[in-house]
Amino acid sequence: MKKILLFLAASIFVVNLQAQCNGRYETEIFSTVSKTTVNYSDVYTGVDHEMDIYTPDGDTEVNRPVVFFIHGGSFYTGDKGSADCVDFCETFAKRGYVAVSANYRLADLFQFLGSQEVQFKTVLRAIADVKSAIRYMRKDFENGDTYGIDTSTIFVGGYSAGAVLGIHLAYIDEISELPTSPVDVQAIVDSIGGTLEGDAGNDGFSSKVSGVVSFAGGINDVNLIDANDEPLVAIHGTDDGTVSFDCSPALGNPAILTLCGANAMYPAAKAAGVMVDTLVFQGEGHGWPAAGKAGPEFNKAVEFTSEFLYRLLPCYDGAALAIETEAPLKFQIFPNPSDDVVSLVSNQNTQVSIFSMQGSLVSSTLLKPNQALEIGNLKSGLYLVKAENGNNLITQKLIVQ
Repeated sequence: MKKILLFLAASIFVVNLQAQCNGRYETEIFSTVSKTTVNYSDVYTGVDHEMDIYTPDGDTEVNRPVVFFIHGGSFYTGDKGSADCVDFCETFAKRGYVAVSANYRLADLFQFLGSQEVQFKTVLRAIADVKSAIRYMRKDFENGDTYGIDTSTIFVGGYSAGAVLGIHLAYIDEISELPTSPVDVQAIVDSIGGTLEGDAGNDGFSSKVSGVVSFAGGINDVNLIDANDEPLVAIHGTDDGTVSFDCSPALGNPAILTLCGANAMYPAAKAAGVMVDTLVFQGEGHGWPAAGKAGPEFNKAVEFTSEFLYRLLPCYDGAALAIETEAPLKFQIFPNPSDDVVSLVSNQNTQVSIFSMQGSLVSSTLLKPNQALEIGNLKSGLYLVKAENGNNLITQKLIVQ
């Protein structure tokens, strides 16, 4: 197995990041969590509108960020109690977050597979439900703050359909952005209350989010991503046949709506100026998150997501990452060519992205001083490595033999 070892080294003064948020949110600092199940809608009852809220036991903090992780199941199956939802929420609660796994209304299998109009309606209705769940948290804050949350810092995402839901919840800003042909999706909004906020209640509170998490998710149209949109962290397998790493009909079925995965969302977000980071699993399909923490890729994705969201927290002081030098960016690759391990060395905090010569994104991550990230399963060939820091950009070729 060929591997690339990304290593950022610098003889510079670095502020301890743990101090920024009092040691919270980067690693598990609580040993146990509690789960509370509530009905989040003030319009509907039943299991479709229940959510589990995970909080760390013994925590005295009352200004905690919230992260929603929504289950997959192609919008016609699935539940908040799936292994990925439970494990994601538990590990983030142990880091100090309030973590939430919510159910939403599902479609009939045969109706969903047979009609793109039903597919659009199902997604919009699911978005309406999760928006109501987000509003529930802000409503509770105003009525006693049961969970001790920071209402300005709520993230949303999930696995597969849950990721698709979270992406569109954040990136559909106006009804006018929805297509009118071949399906008049704008007209479908009338069936869920007439607005993008939907019909599931808790009206009068905001459903705004601060960032999006995508585990094997995608977007129907990359043009929905614009300069005003929220940061995105996307983790995807290159051989995903359910939600394409690039763009194709979901489930590999021409009757299902097209979804564009991480390899299409990343350049669109970069072009729009949206903060984006991507972790790519070479050769992986769609099922890597399903087993939760029993799967190694899931654990890598959780750590990658945790680091990304940490940079979005109010307690994170970006200035602490600043290098106390005005020296220009210096970047080296050695040995190159290589048949085993390649070290990428920089004198500053650097965003490093690796692309195939066909333009496909292989990996992108923010490297901090003295951090190493190992990427395996790279095929022999020529790659393009881009190192970015502020206005500095260095591009070099990498040969893996």
